[in-house]
Amino acid sequence: MDQQKKRVVIIGGGFGGLNLAKYLDKKKYDVMIVDKNNYHSFAPLFYQVASSGLEPSGITFPLRREMRRGRMRGCRYSMGTVSVIDVSRKEVLTEFEKIPYDILVIAAGATNNFFGIEGLKDHVYTMKSASESIRTRNAVLYNLERAAQCDDPEERKALLTFAVVGGGPTGVEIAGALGEMKRWVIAKEYPGIRPEEVKVILYEGTDRLLRTMSGKSSADALRDLGQLMVDVRLGKTMSAYKDGELIFADGEKVKSRVVIWTAGIVGNPLTIIGSDVKAGPGGRYAVDEYNRVEGLEDVYAIGDISSHADERFPRGCPQLAQPAIQQGRCLARNLNKGMLAEAFNYRDKGSMATIGRNRAVVDMGKMHISGWTAWVAWLGVHLVTLLGMRNKIVVLINWIWSYFGLATSLRMILKPNKEPHTPVTPAPVPPVPALPGDADYRGERGKD
Repeated sequence: MDQQKKRVVIIGGGFGGLNLAKYLDKKKYDVMIVDKNNYHSFAPLFYQVASSGLEPSGITFPLRREMRRGRMRGCRYSMGTVSVIDVSRKEVLTEFEKIPYDILVIAAGATNNFFGIEGLKDHVYTMKSASESIRTRNAVLYNLERAAQCDDPEERKALLTFAVVGGGPTGVEIAGALGEMKRWVIAKEYPGIRPEEVKVILYEGTDRLLRTMSGKSSADALRDLGQLMVDVRLGKTMSAYKDGELIFADGEKVKSRVVIWTAGIVGNPLTIIGSDVKAGPGGRYAVDEYNRVEGLEDVYAIGDISSHADERFPRGCPQLAQPAIQQGRCLARNLNKGMLAEAFNYRDKGSMATIGRNRAVVDMGKMHISGWTAWVAWLGVHLVTLLGMRNKIVVLINWIWSYFGLATSLRMILKPNKEPHTPVTPAPVPPVPALPGDADYRGERGKD
């Protein structure tokens, strides 16, 4: 690194971290992104990977390739999972190295929140990364293949029951995608399975779907899911999942071999040493109007892992892509000026969710759109936001092909072989206290 420049280390290559790195002045700062993955993922489309609608390479973009062009030129990338931040020495520690910083930006994003339900993490399927989405896709397809061979009525019923827990945007979208598969694909590709045997059940703990959106969007989503033969059950709080059986607070039990968990998120856990500062509710770090982590010097937080509270959002900005993008760009402008002159003010550009082809809901201020018009708007916004022209073209072609043919070449079970053991010499790190468990981070249930 250039010793004449300040070193900015960004933990996380998501929407917030990438936009910050892109707009920082490389003549003033040495910029390094640290991430366990060497690619950026377009998280809003993970559900399409899980439902065999898109291939993972269509929604991922190599970080090193991005750093060779445009405003990202001059940035550096280091692979590793940051688990410890030593604010007294101004270092971040991964399993491979120690990285010094002058300015640190935490943009580590969020992971699944299991609300302290014992054993849930090891038995449900999730979609917070490309690899998790592939695992979910494999499970759905595997169960269909097994059910086509199974003669035991009880086992066959469990194999063909797909339970989605959480009625936020992701839950609604994956349930809709599975409903489309049930309605139009099963009869064609699995002649041994009757479509009515397949049960897609969406559970939501509150009294309506899409609680962060308008009442009209909730009603439209409920209607559209019904047309796709998805069984929506509201006011159902899950308490356990044992021996392939969902157990709810009201005592109901449902057997399912595939439970897809979308019920909540929590900030990725980090340990800070040299300070008493800890993450707050939902694993989020409280920040001021300039995105500085309260109680720390030269440390900022943006995106899902930050909590910027104001009169409109007393619990912090929504954990969506737009707040992260806007925070990253605002912080870049302040750092480029060398002073904190611009306070962050989130500009809400609206919310949207798709339920299936020709079905979507959009809220923009007081305006509500649904149906085909909302669906086209959803397609356009996601195509524009997607990184890379190749990715845009590949995704568009996939969408067009699927729209007219209802067929895809992606319904394949692709499981990686076990990797040979390779010894890794970790970087020396100081003793670290145990990371807090999910039960310590109570995110807001139902938030997506």
